[in-house]
Amino acid sequence: MEGEALHSPAPLPRGAAPLARRAAAELIGTASLVAIVVGSGIQAAALSADIGVQLLANSLASAIGLGLLIVLFGPLSGGYLNPVVTLAAWWAGRHDGSGPSAGDAAAYVTAQAAGAVGGALLAEAMFGRATIAWSTQARIGDRLLLGEVVATAGLVLLIYGLTRIGRPQLTPVAVAAYIGAAIWFTSSGSFANPAATVGRAFTDSFTGISPASLPGFVGAQLAGGLLGIGLATLLFGSPPHRTTLPDERGAQGVQGAH
Repeated sequence: MEGEALHSPAPLPRGAAPLARRAAAELIGTASLVAIVVGSGIQAAALSADIGVQLLANSLASAIGLGLLIVLFGPLSGGYLNPVVTLAAWWAGRHDGSGPSAGDAAAYVTAQAAGAVGGALLAEAMFGRATIAWSTQARIGDRLLLGEVVATAGLVLLIYGLTRIGRPQLTPVAVAAYIGAAIWFTSSGSFANPAATVGRAFTDSFTGISPASLPGFVGAQLAGGLLGIGLATLLFGSPPHRTTLPDERGAQGVQGAH
């Protein structure tokens, strides 16, 4: 849709919420997302020894939780909950001001990272596990990194595409469905979120990732984000350049990721 941010069904006008409140929404939203991902993984592993059942439970909880969080926080901060999506929204809206400013994006990414770590520690505490326990689950290999590139590129392409065809209101359902599917069809399990990836290093559980695996996964996610923007621009064209008055600028778009 012309002049619209990278995903947002009903953003509040700029100034309706101060940056501190919007950043807090991103922190709380990302913390909630990671708590859902990690907590459901711990619960699933405790209830069943079947890896398939564990993955099914975790993917359902993650997808449903993500969709609900986007609906809740989207109108306030954009409900990005993901540094790659935040940066993609900034890039897409840099000419017309429809996305977050560079300063806002930096505040969001910082809040998302802090929230992700807090969410993982909260999940550990809820299940009576060690407060800080580095993950020992190594996720290393070219096939896993390729899976992260594919998962993240698809996520960015989906969000950008919905905005460009004028259907941003479908973002919560579409993103939740995509992440639920990508957890199954990608070799990496579709982390597709640098903040959540860092947070999941703080849990030695089903959804954890070892600190040594972080650089590769985060790098693959950033590469996937660039690929997603490139594919979206190729398919849907660049966002139109237009002059936007300060009070016309929306307060962002929508989305997060597993």
